[in-house]
Amino acid sequence: METLTMKGGKPNLVINGVSTASGGNYGEVKIDGVGTVEGNVSAEFIDANGMTKIRGSLMANQLDFDGMVRVDGDIIAKNSVIDGYVTVKGSIKAEQFAINGVLNVTGECEFESLEATGAFDFKGFVNAGNMNVLLQGRGKATDIGVESITVRKIKRSAWSKLWTWAVPKFIPELHVGSIEGDNVDIEYTEAEVVRGNRVYIGKGCRVGLVEYRTELKKHPQAKIGKEAKSGE
Repeated sequence: METLTMKGGKPNLVINGVSTASGGNYGEVKIDGVGTVEGNVSAEFIDANGMTKIRGSLMANQLDFDGMVRVDGDIIAKNSVIDGYVTVKGSIKAEQFAINGVLNVTGECEFESLEATGAFDFKGFVNAGNMNVLLQGRGKATDIGVESITVRKIKRSAWSKLWTWAVPKFIPELHVGSIEGDNVDIEYTEAEVVRGNRVYIGKGCRVGLVEYRTELKKHPQAKIGKEAKSGE
């Protein structure tokens, strides 16, 4: 069932159960159940629980998703907290973005802060201020540019059991073409190139080329094909 109420001059959209609604400019959007929004949607606050499909782009100040979400267009948001399985056919631009689950993005991504726990597949370039990754499954990305990045893995028992089923049984590690940043601190990462100012190549890493400006630290078990200090 779909209902509309007015607040602050903009209608609020509420979907309970199984229903389809039109896109538009809303004050708040609340979805509980299986909801589909046809077209672009913008709102101050969007809260979705269950299965949600946005057949367009999504713009909001605050996103709170719990469940399975598909967005056919782009996501533009200030603050996002997502617990679930998310597929974005377009790009993502967000200030604070936290995902606990699985994230698949076709387009490019821009974050001020990204907290990713679980597994992900970024097919486009990822640009972030701070990026903190806790791998439960496999992470994939073409190229990552950051100010600071940390990559670790966690045990399955420490992760949300709700989304364990959604993660393929791959070894938890990051596969990436290149990482470039000021501070790079990675473990369980396979990369062609890593460039940074201060770089730590931790256990479980396999890197073809490491270029650093100030400092390079590496775990005894890390495998590096070639390392070079800038200016030398």
